[in-house]
Amino acid sequence: MGFQCGIVGLPNVGKSTLFNALTATQTAQAANYPFCTIEPNVGRVAVPDSRLDTIARIGKSAQIIPTQLEFVDIAGLVRGASKGEGLGNQFLGHIREVDAVLYVLRCFESTDITHVEGSVDPVRDAETVETELMLADMEGLERRVAAAVKKARGGDVEAKTQLAVMERTLKVLQDGKPARAVKLEEEEKPIFKQLQLLTGKPVLYVANVAEEDAATGNEYTRRVEARAASEGAVSVTISAAIEAEIALLEPTEQKEFLTSLGLEEPGLNKVIRAGYRLLDLITFFTVGPKEARAWTVRRNAKAPEAAGVIHSDFERGFIRAETIDYESFVACDGEQGARDAGKLRQEGKDYVVQDGDIMHFRFNV
Repeated sequence: MGFQCGIVGLPNVGKSTLFNALTATQTAQAANYPFCTIEPNVGRVAVPDSRLDTIARIGKSAQIIPTQLEFVDIAGLVRGASKGEGLGNQFLGHIREVDAVLYVLRCFESTDITHVEGSVDPVRDAETVETELMLADMEGLERRVAAAVKKARGGDVEAKTQLAVMERTLKVLQDGKPARAVKLEEEEKPIFKQLQLLTGKPVLYVANVAEEDAATGNEYTRRVEARAASEGAVSVTISAAIEAEIALLEPTEQKEFLTSLGLEEPGLNKVIRAGYRLLDLITFFTVGPKEARAWTVRRNAKAPEAAGVIHSDFERGFIRAETIDYESFVACDGEQGARDAGKLRQEGKDYVVQDGDIMHFRFNV
């Protein structure tokens, strides 16, 4: 699993259309009225990586298994969602489980599709969504702070440590900023993560445009880009309508269709790359006659952690990792050639996995 991304936004901004296109399914109703998504829809998509195809060809692998990315389509929020307006709090809880939050923002005009606020303004919409998430965070954190204060007074050392992080985060929220703006020491980050705050997660802004603006963007997307840049977030421009059409085409037809629109690749690829960049993830590979497979791990992960992505036994009984960098694997025409050329390395527990590594783990349980 690459990572799990929650798709949020106001009603009628193209969330469910984008979800359907990204997962090539029609499980989420894309209807022109609020709350057409009654339960969160979960879809998995393969992460495209040309390196995997090359590795599989060289390794004569019978099967190719890409790593996957999971999208959770969450019902449209409205003003007052944190207080139960619309379908309210039951949807806010779904966001707590994801690794990152994808804000879909409407950047197209249409007389056929109503806007819940009456006009198109993506920055205002982003602020509306974020405000509701911040209010929900604040309300929940206030209750947790009160409980932690009682425990800390009773001498609970762990509660005192947690309280320091919670109080500082609450102050940030009360100042009108998302929880992710809080300054944390390295040792405080695990405590903060355990809080599962809605606005504590990385944000990817997706500007949804009309077909004619997919290649160049428009004035709305430039405002979204400026907002993202101002807070160190990531933004991509995508046309959900185009992605919906692409999902129905064969690969060769997709390329012709994209070229006709002045596009080099599907928007999905941009979303995946932006997501990987946002969460600082990398890909490593395993290859053999049965299968060539891609795996996702956080950047700076050491070899045992990467082994654990495959199976917990691999991490627990880790001995060493036989490793070839991607360029050497290709240049030497596979594992045997790399071994003969001295490019296959024996790496221990302290080895930091690099993007593109081809790895084989030795373990003993």
